[in-house]
Amino acid sequence: MKFPEDFLWGVATSSYQIEGASLEDNRGECIWHRFSHTPDHVFNDDNGDVACDHYHRYPEDVALMQSLGVHGYRFSVSWPRVLPQGIGAANPLGLDFYDRVVDELLKANITPYLTLYHWDLPQALQDKGGWANPSVVDWFLEYTSVMTSRLGDRVKHWATHNEPWVVAFLGHQIGLHAPGIQDLPTALKVSHHLMVSHGKAVPLIRSTVADAQVGIVIDQVYIEAASENEADKQAARLEDSLRNLWFLDPVFKGAYPADALAHYGAAMDGIDLDEVKVAAAPIDYLGMNYYARNLYSANGSVPPPPDAPVTAMGWEVYPRGLYNLLVRANECYSPKAVYITENGAAYEDPAPENGVIEDPERQRYLELHFEQTALAIEAGVPVKGYFVWSFLDNFEWAYGYSQRFGIIHVDFETLQRTPKRSALYLKDLIAGQ
Repeated sequence: MKFPEDFLWGVATSSYQIEGASLEDNRGECIWHRFSHTPDHVFNDDNGDVACDHYHRYPEDVALMQSLGVHGYRFSVSWPRVLPQGIGAANPLGLDFYDRVVDELLKANITPYLTLYHWDLPQALQDKGGWANPSVVDWFLEYTSVMTSRLGDRVKHWATHNEPWVVAFLGHQIGLHAPGIQDLPTALKVSHHLMVSHGKAVPLIRSTVADAQVGIVIDQVYIEAASENEADKQAARLEDSLRNLWFLDPVFKGAYPADALAHYGAAMDGIDLDEVKVAAAPIDYLGMNYYARNLYSANGSVPPPPDAPVTAMGWEVYPRGLYNLLVRANECYSPKAVYITENGAAYEDPAPENGVIEDPERQRYLELHFEQTALAIEAGVPVKGYFVWSFLDNFEWAYGYSQRFGIIHVDFETLQRTPKRSALYLKDLIAGQ
């Protein structure tokens, strides 16, 4: 596999999943702190109080990244660490932490790619209705202004939101994620406010950050019909609209897909459909998170074929889906650039041998998806970089610490970091380009 000379290889994490220090140095409570401290919401009642303790160990972690030769690091800011109440007085200690992280990255010649929102909304704002409250757009702009003013002299790559589908629907319709609400009209309001806040934040970031590269990270699932039956095909097309196009169309076309709107019907009451036009503020890149294929029939979701490889999460390993989604995005939306902002897999890892953990399944997973990315570039898709998820084993949301996505193993008792074979594979791949 050969990639363009300027292709960016990176790793990715998020704040609540790795930082720990959950209420330290005046950090405010976030919705994931509240959710994970509520019994029976998270596997084993795990929480992110310590996680990987990146808050105290970031120099070690940046040194590990540097040892792998990665060019970029995608991370998120904890909103309540810098604004404990979500708005109002900033927390100097929180801002200082991100200053130190950014400076450490630049010293290691690693480009920071900052995501503003990766799910840890201040609980103080959730108490006022959170993402379902229209005022959240202004709250998010205030937070964006604080961060761009502080870091914009050094951070040039910004993403507004990570995986808005998860925020809206897992958090507010299905209830598996914080804040654990189960109400479709609420989820639709949340998705709308995410899109509007994105669209309004883009010009704000540009006005504050010279030479800013601004994007959004949208998780995409490759959706196929379970059979050639026309009813199954129709079901798959609708699911694709609900799952993928619901966010892609606003960002690139300023409108929701018509079939999804028709499907939601009265659940959209009270939402100003004209307002979503603002979401189509021109962006510099689309971030795509990809993990798996889902099959759909007229009766709903269908399990993977019996012979299909699956990860420890039960997700089908389907690398061609990444190629197909990249080509589709290029043909339908013509983004200036695309970054694969997350791709990776959870597997059960063995104990270390000779200081390395052998994880051949994860290495093969990455290799197959790198190959499909190279093919997409050959096909004319402007893929500019690839961030492996995840740099570290971490707090995997509702799965707690039971699922390991990292290319670096973390012993959650001692917090010792140990490279997995997949990390050494990535290092060799980067060095060989």
